[in-house]
Amino acid sequence: MQDFVTVDGARLEYAWHGPSPTDAPTMVFLHEGLGSISQWRRFPAELCSRLGCGGLVYSRCGYGKSDAWTAPRTTLFMHHEALTVLPRLVDMFGIRRPIIVGHSDGASIALIYAGSDAGDPYALILESPHVFVEDVTVNRIAELRDLYRTSDLRTRLARHHGTNVDALFQYWTDVWLRHEFRAWNIEGYLPEVRCPTLIIQGKQDEYGTERQVNTLLAALGGRCESIMLERCGHSPHLDQRATVEDLIVRFVRGLE
Repeated sequence: MQDFVTVDGARLEYAWHGPSPTDAPTMVFLHEGLGSISQWRRFPAELCSRLGCGGLVYSRCGYGKSDAWTAPRTTLFMHHEALTVLPRLVDMFGIRRPIIVGHSDGASIALIYAGSDAGDPYALILESPHVFVEDVTVNRIAELRDLYRTSDLRTRLARHHGTNVDALFQYWTDVWLRHEFRAWNIEGYLPEVRCPTLIIQGKQDEYGTERQVNTLLAALGGRCESIMLERCGHSPHLDQRATVEDLIVRFVRGLE
């Protein structure tokens, strides 16, 4: 089912897969910095089906068919999502202790959510998380900004974001490329992340290095495991679909 819900004054598109929160655990999917419901493709539905879980997938404000951004983002845009929007959304759907699946920016949002008093997730599954800003990330986003003007990138993104596409791309790249954003760091939240955590990152990730993973492993210790995948870039669930699905199914079943 795909529908809309209003949270924090914005109308957000969402899709629900599988049973309700009263009948089974629920997975909540948080997309990447230029992502949306449709860019997950069939991954959430098929993963929830294998696990017998419910699944909530939504497009954040400014993305997909959700309401557009009306002003530039601040450097705390991920904090706002984690501390304000996500807790309200979880409460509205009656979800207790969700399993959060976060990709890129979505993985960072999941960490802030889990490491604050905003929520109490049962587990985290993090694809290509950002804990701090690296040169490789900034350089790649600067390349994207150029490609938006010179390639079919805008056309491809517009298939998913429609009329939101220009504001979304401008505001998102603007934040990541600001000088003051180089100091962005969420390591302070990690000591309070108590739940089991699975990290999946590609060895050819063009937006981040293994330093992100190693930082998380050092902070989370025995409650965290990680997998670095060969022949895999920034989107493991697309680049290594079957492998990633199997890894997540094994991890979630091991929580029981």
